[in-house]
Amino acid sequence: MKPLVRLGAASPFGLALPSAQPTASQMYGPRGVWFNDDVLIVADSGNHRVMIWRGIPGHDGADADVVLGQPDFTSEGPRDAVDGVHLPTGVAVVGGNLCVADAWHHRVLVWDGIPTVSGTAPAYAIGQRQLADAQPNRGGSVTAASLYWPYGIGWHAGLFWIADTGNRRVLGWQGLPTVDQPADVVLGQPDFTSSDENRGADVSAGSFRWPHAITGIGDALYVADAGNHRVLGWNPVPMTDAPATAVIGQPDFTTNSELPHRRQGAHRLRFPYGLASDGDLLAVGDTANNRVLFWPTAPTHGAGSLARGVIGQEDFDAAGENRWKAVADDTLCWPYGLWMHDGRLAIADSGNNRVMLWTTADITADLLASRS
Repeated sequence: MKPLVRLGAASPFGLALPSAQPTASQMYGPRGVWFNDDVLIVADSGNHRVMIWRGIPGHDGADADVVLGQPDFTSEGPRDAVDGVHLPTGVAVVGGNLCVADAWHHRVLVWDGIPTVSGTAPAYAIGQRQLADAQPNRGGSVTAASLYWPYGIGWHAGLFWIADTGNRRVLGWQGLPTVDQPADVVLGQPDFTSSDENRGADVSAGSFRWPHAITGIGDALYVADAGNHRVLGWNPVPMTDAPATAVIGQPDFTTNSELPHRRQGAHRLRFPYGLASDGDLLAVGDTANNRVLFWPTAPTHGAGSLARGVIGQEDFDAAGENRWKAVADDTLCWPYGLWMHDGRLAIADSGNNRVMLWTTADITADLLASRS
């Protein structure tokens, strides 16, 4: 099974290395991706920029049309908060507005609409009082309106969600928040002023180490708790701090072990940074195992649910980067970001400096059925 299209690096020698100088087609460690029928948006994290394609590219290595966070397509590196970004990660479009997790500026940027011109400035930032600010927790204590390394964003059940990774929590707002608006919901902490890893105690059904990606299916919300090597699920969607009802990747809610030197199977995860859903299908970016796992029906309660499909590896027991071989169209190296829409899956294959699009029909037919 091959991807529909590949964006980013390629090499005739089987290596996917970034260009020494950024271009409109090359990427360096992309960590976030989002698309619909009209645009494809990538957080080109290592180049500290956001790239936008008008429409879904029809050929490998297509040039992006718009760049944000840099003055042009050949510039790179962290920029100050006024006119740039520092390690952008999560991307999403909410209510027609582009949102980008500008992680190391400790904020989520919001544009009016989706920019069509390179260099368009954001309208405002969530997590900071003004666009010139970039301090963790606004330079003070943690609050309901502050952020510290926000890596993931999502929209589900009428709420805008931010994985506030450095504060070991997930925040939710009723609707897209405006400037300085405090969150309505906190998960992973007992209140809006706490930020301890795993609540300062042992791992539990209500704690996080590194919350990262967020997605939702129906009445359920899912968060990739990468540092605890698991995905947590809530059913129904929580409107206040509550323990998760489902866990993927661990045998129970009180275990957070990593087993890097064993066969991984369909039940283990190592640093899962990516999540996506389409209908009932749940995809998990099992980042350190260099694979994406699939559940045709996402579990809503309990532990121990087995994945039914895998791409990036030949079976559920393998975990090597690019299968310990040269880079190929169907191998992965540290997949960070996932997005699914209308029967297609995008993978930000960070270690290979590329983004690939697949059809989920191929995944469900060829992978899930073959492992039933």
